[in-house]
Amino acid sequence: MAKRDRTSTRDQAVTDPTDQYPRPPFQRQPQPAPGLALNMVPKPDHGETSYVGHGRLKGRKALITGADSGIGRAVAIAFAREGASLMLNYLPEEEEDAREVLELAKDAGVDVHALPGDLTDETFCTRLVDQAHEKLGGLDLVINVAGKQTWQESIRDITSEQFDATFKTNVYAMFWICRQALTYLPAGGAIVNTASIQSYDPSAILADYASTKAAIVAFTKALAQQVAKDGIRVNAVAPGPIWTPLQPSGGQPQEKVEHFGANAPMGRPGQPVEVAPAYVFLASPEASFVTAEVYGVTGGHSAS
Repeated sequence: MAKRDRTSTRDQAVTDPTDQYPRPPFQRQPQPAPGLALNMVPKPDHGETSYVGHGRLKGRKALITGADSGIGRAVAIAFAREGASLMLNYLPEEEEDAREVLELAKDAGVDVHALPGDLTDETFCTRLVDQAHEKLGGLDLVINVAGKQTWQESIRDITSEQFDATFKTNVYAMFWICRQALTYLPAGGAIVNTASIQSYDPSAILADYASTKAAIVAFTKALAQQVAKDGIRVNAVAPGPIWTPLQPSGGQPQEKVEHFGANAPMGRPGQPVEVAPAYVFLASPEASFVTAEVYGVTGGHSAS
């Protein structure tokens, strides 16, 4: 893949955000979890050709989970084009999407490594952080994006196995990674977790998922208070309806996928590239006085 300049400034046209990206209805497009972005119609915009970096994370060393597709992919692309060295994590079955991300990061001219594996395993989470520190020659940014979402009409349909897997992916993995990362994070380091509009306005069909996102908000605020004295900031991003493989691969019923994002005030779902700048800001020195905050990117839905 030819190297492209993604770090220069450019004029920005005035664009109506309600028409900037595809609006529903969409076609039904079931696929098995965890889902692949390359099989979605329309394909999500992760910033592959649209995100332009400005060197805001130059010299930083970041671990990003869920980096193969969706928000994690967009964050990986943005961080690479902002100059950060990367350790990327994803599930082995997501390798096809992940290879594209790795090429895009290399194209940005940064040091990039990958360690696929299952975040529901505590030993793996510890090794992931250790490997990030070793391979990157340090670690100062931890970005927890990976998540599991499976809709169920009733609590009676949520098995203990599903409940356990959702909490282990969304909450336990974050806890294990943050705990180990504090071995390495210096003053000036930052952690950015991924909450959701579901933290505040839960959908009836996402009882277990919404509960994990509420837990992430509380964990983020508590941890931020613990480590502020050490010069480490901890924040979270709370996306609204974002067009990612999480939705058609079991995160929503197919009839909801057809109209996904239609109820947002902007009348459409967000694209992953529209969320990534929030992570860039919270990871950057520009957010030096921002900690214990939850940053909503919801298309107009209330995130409080």
